[in-house]
Amino acid sequence: MTNSGSNNKNKAMLQNLKTEAANSVNVNLKQDYNGDLTAREAGSVGGEMVKRMIAYAEQNMNGGNSGNNN
Repeated sequence: MTNSGSNNKNKAMLQNLKTEAANSVNVNLKQDYNGDLTAREAGSVGGEMVKRMIAYAEQNMNGGNSGNNN
């Protein structure tokens, strides 16, 4: 039994995250090849993706709470 359906879903979710992150830092990504991005642009996209993944993980580890423990 393969997980190809699950893998395709995960790839699509990651691509969507990358596209949203690029849009939020004003970097235009092309559909396939993006080797012409500057290091600053690529780093901005990657950094934004990491921030979003950390926020997602923190939200899910806290049971959906925003992290305010007052």
